[in-house]
Amino acid sequence: MSDARPSPDLPANTFCGRTRREFMWQAGGAFTSVALTGMLASEGFIRRQALAFDGTTPLPSGPLAPKAPMLPGKAKSVIFLFMYGGPSHVDTFDYKPELYKFDGKTIKVKTKGRGGDKNEGRVVGPKWNFKQHGECGAWVSDLFPNLATCVDDMAFVKSMYADSPIHGSAMLMMNSGKLLGGAPALGSWVNYGLGTVNQNLPGFVVMLDSTGGPISGAKNWSSGYMPAIYQGTVLRGEGPPILDLSNPSGRSDGLQRRLLDRVKMWNTRHALLRSGNPELESRIESYELAYRMQADAPEAVDLARESPKTLELYGIDKPETREFGEKCLLARRLVERGVRFVQVYSGGSHNDANWDAHGDLKKNHDYHAGRTDLPIAALLKDLKQRGLLDETLVVWGGEFGRQPTAEYAEGTGRDHNSFGFTMWMAGGGVKGGVTVGETDELGSTGVGDRYHVKNLHATILSLMGLDPNDLTYFYGGLDQKLVGVEGADPIPGIIA
Repeated sequence: MSDARPSPDLPANTFCGRTRREFMWQAGGAFTSVALTGMLASEGFIRRQALAFDGTTPLPSGPLAPKAPMLPGKAKSVIFLFMYGGPSHVDTFDYKPELYKFDGKTIKVKTKGRGGDKNEGRVVGPKWNFKQHGECGAWVSDLFPNLATCVDDMAFVKSMYADSPIHGSAMLMMNSGKLLGGAPALGSWVNYGLGTVNQNLPGFVVMLDSTGGPISGAKNWSSGYMPAIYQGTVLRGEGPPILDLSNPSGRSDGLQRRLLDRVKMWNTRHALLRSGNPELESRIESYELAYRMQADAPEAVDLARESPKTLELYGIDKPETREFGEKCLLARRLVERGVRFVQVYSGGSHNDANWDAHGDLKKNHDYHAGRTDLPIAALLKDLKQRGLLDETLVVWGGEFGRQPTAEYAEGTGRDHNSFGFTMWMAGGGVKGGVTVGETDELGSTGVGDRYHVKNLHATILSLMGLDPNDLTYFYGGLDQKLVGVEGADPIPGIIA
């Protein structure tokens, strides 16, 4: 039996190496831990951690430590290619021949967009031709000649719908499942459920367009009511993706480590005295992650390590595709190194800098498709040739689609459409060359089997090995879920 007497070096009012006050505080934890255990069990935490334990190895530590999936999932990482502003489904992947013959005519059609509720509108015919491609015969417009060569690896969902036709709330729903801010983003849920494989890189990375971030800003990659360690880390759109990876001049790595250790000591002590502080604990984790990133991140974001052939594949040698090509290539390098969730934005906040084509549809979509078509096709082909596509889920889409009718009396622009639009997925356990759902003959609304954004989220979580209806986080008196407390099922027919 160990000697319970205090050390001669400790003050007289200590017991087992602690002050009486600390001892009583720690002892009290034994009783309150019963209630805490119930709370943690209610949010599925204990079950997920137990799954990570194989009986021979200790549980990993830290909130981003790898955890075992709840279900057998094929995907290990997600690359979400977000076309900010709402690309027109009827001009990209949803072929509607009827639109050509009604071009310029005013017809009876119910729409709801930025211009409000309408019962009629002037039809805007497609400005590009469609052709069938691949063994599956998928229809793709001339906007995407390179992506057209990849359709046999893609699953199209053509009857997506959302709850809002307004950019800000629609983007929050696509990113977090809620119309209002304050909820964790999809990438936060994935990292909360699975952790990250590489402890020296963020688990959730966001790459914005050089023209600026989307409306609602950081709410789109926030960790919401979860600890801040799960929020997205934003990489710069131009120049070095991450600043300040090197120590200041004159500061050695050893000095940096001692400085962080001292800060960690005081932060940890403060957190203990305050009986736990999620924000402070997340700050400690963030400091440690930033330190570890100094070792791995410079190599991860160094595109000069890629061959000239690979740089050419992504269009980095061309001015119009360089920026998005660099982001797609960097996304591939990050998932190779264990980053769970990478979101890449096409389109920024400046006027005419995103896919929001209210005026000149052809000019707008020619520009944005011309910047993204080659890099995205390169990403799919590169992942496939490296054997990474099977374990990397690629998602493409915007916050909504566009109406078959114009918002204004003149021009070729289209209004917002949240009633029916197209998204596609590839890799990560998705069936290639399939199409599910459809819109009506004009593309104004989904018909038959319609799939909500929550169904998309449920599909992504399922492919990652997470049960969308069992992945919970206790907050506000409820077991919160990405798919809502009511739950949602994955989209049928697209999971291999």
